[in-house]
Amino acid sequence: MFDNYFRKDIPWGGQILTLETGKIARQADGAVMARLGDTIVLCTVVGSRSVKPGQDFFPLTVNYQEKAFAAGKIPGGFFKREGRPSESETLISRLIDRPIRPLFPEGFRNEVQVIATVLSHDLENDPDMVALVGCSAALTLSGIPFFGPVGGARVGFIDGQFVLNPTAAQRKLSKLDLVIAGTAEGVLMVESEAHELSEDDMLAALEFGHKGFQPVIEGIIALAEVAAKEPWDLAEADPAMAALKARIAELGTAQMAEAYKITDKQARQKAVSEAKKAVMAALESEGANTDAAKGMMKALEADVVRGAILDTGIRIDGRDTKTVRPIVAEVGVLPRAHGSALFTRGETQALCVATLGTGQDEQVIDALAGEYRENFMLHYNFPPYSVGETGRMGSPGRREIGHGKLAWRAMHPVLPEKEKFPYTMRIVSEITESNGSSSMATVCGTSLALMDAGCPLARPVAGIAMGLIKEDRGFAVLSDILGDEDHLGDMDFKVAGTEAGITSLQMDIKITSITFDIMKTALAQAKDGRIHILGEMAKAITGARTEMAATAPRITIINVPKDKIREVIGTGGKVIREIVEQTGTKIDIEDDGTIKIASSNPEATQAAIDRIKGITAEAEIGAIYNGKVVKTAEFGAFVNFLGAKDGLVHISELANERVNRTTDIVKEGDAVKVKVIGFDDRGKVKLSMRVVDQATGADITEQVGERRPREGGEGEDRPRREGRDRGPRRERD
Repeated sequence: MFDNYFRKDIPWGGQILTLETGKIARQADGAVMARLGDTIVLCTVVGSRSVKPGQDFFPLTVNYQEKAFAAGKIPGGFFKREGRPSESETLISRLIDRPIRPLFPEGFRNEVQVIATVLSHDLENDPDMVALVGCSAALTLSGIPFFGPVGGARVGFIDGQFVLNPTAAQRKLSKLDLVIAGTAEGVLMVESEAHELSEDDMLAALEFGHKGFQPVIEGIIALAEVAAKEPWDLAEADPAMAALKARIAELGTAQMAEAYKITDKQARQKAVSEAKKAVMAALESEGANTDAAKGMMKALEADVVRGAILDTGIRIDGRDTKTVRPIVAEVGVLPRAHGSALFTRGETQALCVATLGTGQDEQVIDALAGEYRENFMLHYNFPPYSVGETGRMGSPGRREIGHGKLAWRAMHPVLPEKEKFPYTMRIVSEITESNGSSSMATVCGTSLALMDAGCPLARPVAGIAMGLIKEDRGFAVLSDILGDEDHLGDMDFKVAGTEAGITSLQMDIKITSITFDIMKTALAQAKDGRIHILGEMAKAITGARTEMAATAPRITIINVPKDKIREVIGTGGKVIREIVEQTGTKIDIEDDGTIKIASSNPEATQAAIDRIKGITAEAEIGAIYNGKVVKTAEFGAFVNFLGAKDGLVHISELANERVNRTTDIVKEGDAVKVKVIGFDDRGKVKLSMRVVDQATGADITEQVGERRPREGGEGEDRPRREGRDRGPRRERD
């Protein structure tokens, strides 16, 4: 039945990667079941055979989706089925999209949809790399025009050694989490988080990863030799289109070159728009194909900008290739925020705001590998006004999620441990202006805002975006790229880190690949730019503030014995709820007996501490406590003196004189001062009022003398004898 079934086993990183095709999803143009360990991902590709009229872009869609059954789980929530993509699914969709997009032919406009579905997850081998390889294989087998295959791998750095495709357990020990993808010739995409690694170590990791996925590329090619479908026929180049492109260059090059000499962004955009209109008007008067001409105008812009940079070394805004735009860093710009910063670099500006919370504010993430809590959140927003446009406002898109995660990775390695800074941290980055690398402005602003909030970072972090212009006659690496240089260039290379090393690296290539020599140049140039930016940031703040904002919660940590946790919580949480409601604090209790009390009011914090210590503390012989009479009896009074603890003040310990009735001295509800004088055989606390000055709480034992214990002992179970004269004997006359 499965006549076209093929399978390829590929040794990869000490395991076997299996690629199967021809058995499942046979109506797709390409379908591959990729397996590593017990992690299995079904990858499918379908392409439209025709182009929609008027389509002037390549409509590629990549969807990565995780099914709960893959890990033996039932989805949470009311509907009990998978819903909108999680943040992780969105990020992995981008991870697959970025290396495959540059490998479709220029001018290809057919719609292509790539879907990767996780069917099984062994909780050791991450499905993201399996999905990337499977999608590359499916595209290679589909017959759709694709200049692949693409390989990919994850690289770890443990005990000074690089590890290919580390398991989940190994990743916890690694100082590097790097994902790399590319072709046999070079690298196309990099995504990483690192613990301040040097530029040399990062370059070595890239080379290690590139070498590590070569067996995958060779395996996909071997599978394609027996299982690939016939390639699609591509339309031959139309000589008329080549003539039209030449005519556009003839009409518009000079005016476009003059427009790109204007350094101000808005004025430059206006001049570029006027140049385009002039070219289109001339073409229309000549009866040319104006629809096709619209798509060729970007090529004219690219030729003008790229040529000027390679020929003169001078960029759109007048800078050379290494200069960073002017920077202004400010902190404390919002009076009620716990921490805030405004970072401006040229025409890019990020307003970053830090908010501190408690453990109750942590984000609970229900991932396929299991539920976990996150105490650091970074949310990036890109409103349309930041580029002077109107646009849709709503939930964040893939770009916002991706840029926010990049900044999160850059900051995560330098955050303090929870034991040293037990706060939940949320950063919101509002991009108020944008002309190149707002994600790196977010990194800088986040670092400043956290320090302004009093968060003790290991070191400040800065980020810079690098660009590339590469032609046959040479290349130029650009520091701190503008938006136009990003759109018209060949590379978006973002590096973030401290003065000690790199914390995050992201790279996307728009050409087939770049060499390691180019990457080495870009890393060295990025380091110089990063150090410069850190110096500009230091003019605003150099380290965490010692005093937190008045509006920020103060978290006080106390520890109680584990066997006392139940008493602090109370039945059904009654006790802890009462403490929270009565003191106005937030309280988190951990299984090891650690209790975190948060409040911006020191008095409220102390009240909560006193309540908790009262519940968990043990009575000490000789100690004096404030108490409250909760019950009276013939033989004495029961006093609540230490949280929920009660003790007995025997009638003989109520006062120094003879007491006939307990109620002659105390009544229920009276506030008294008592001293612990011992414990009975059952561990009950014995108290005394007579040896404590009820006005001052002073111990007056020496003044009144120690009383000899009553014959027969004391206790509530010893009845008094009626009619017995307990007073002192009167001497005979």
